[in-house]
Amino acid sequence: MGYLTAVRQQLAPELERMNTLIGSVLATRHEVINTVVTNYLKTKGKQIRPVVVMLSAKMYGEVTDDVIYACAALELLHNSSLIHDDVVDETKLRRGLPTINASWGNQLAVLVGDYFISNALRTGLMTGNLKIIAALSDLGKELSIGEIDQLCNVRYHNLDEKAYLEMIHKKTASLFINCAKIGAEAVGTDAETCAPLLRFAELLGLCFQIKDDIFDYFEDPRVGKPTGNDLREGKVTLPLIYALNNAPAEEAAPLRALLTSDSELTNEQIQTLIAFAKEHGGIDYAYSRMRAMQKEAEEQIALCPDSPWKEHFREIFEFIISRNH
Repeated sequence: MGYLTAVRQQLAPELERMNTLIGSVLATRHEVINTVVTNYLKTKGKQIRPVVVMLSAKMYGEVTDDVIYACAALELLHNSSLIHDDVVDETKLRRGLPTINASWGNQLAVLVGDYFISNALRTGLMTGNLKIIAALSDLGKELSIGEIDQLCNVRYHNLDEKAYLEMIHKKTASLFINCAKIGAEAVGTDAETCAPLLRFAELLGLCFQIKDDIFDYFEDPRVGKPTGNDLREGKVTLPLIYALNNAPAEEAAPLRALLTSDSELTNEQIQTLIAFAKEHGGIDYAYSRMRAMQKEAEEQIALCPDSPWKEHFREIFEFIISRNH
């Protein structure tokens, strides 16, 4: 049994409540929206983020109605960002099924994404907790800035590891931080008490994105994007950034020139870049960075209150690094 499967089984009643709430919140008399939403919700993904909210709440208390509302709001906000990302990236498949933009066009996809955002705010209001509502608002801002930073890195050919880490912090880690924060705040935990857990969640989110980016360097039909898709979109991720900055200059220079030109990369050039990243230790380096983050995360979680749920946070971290899709 996988790490995440075991955790989800223990949280099955709470996750079912959340998914039922999401379905009821999104329900409308509009036939087209209902059709689009119903089809979209058929595949729920791993739902790691609401799991983190629930584990955070259980670390300091219980999963109350407010925790369920907060989980649903976060999941709606997260899915709105995925819908909008699919439009921006012109993605045709997600979780093995056609995206909304592929099936219905960009205009409807953007509007459905907006519909998810509106309902995320509405669901957040059901908590009556201004701290949770503020966290949702801050998260929406961070997610947007992260995506804009990524576009800027592409446009200005930023091949710097620090810029990459700052971008994925806003794009992905901020979501995990707010999952832990909202779960703790929903049960009345003060900021000082949950600070180590928030740092743990930050490191978890960084590793999640690094591992997701590694998938782009390997052929695997289970992953929802083809090999080299990030490079086709102009996105240079950690393995290649490391290789470009550490390989002999005479080898890296022509590949830097490829990436900083305005010409669209050919399939052959993309495969050359992927091979270069592998040959010069980019994949190994990315894994070493994740393991270093995991070590720091262990130090942080050790500072949290003793709880049977604490071990599940450790298991999720290992799952993030070890997962194969």
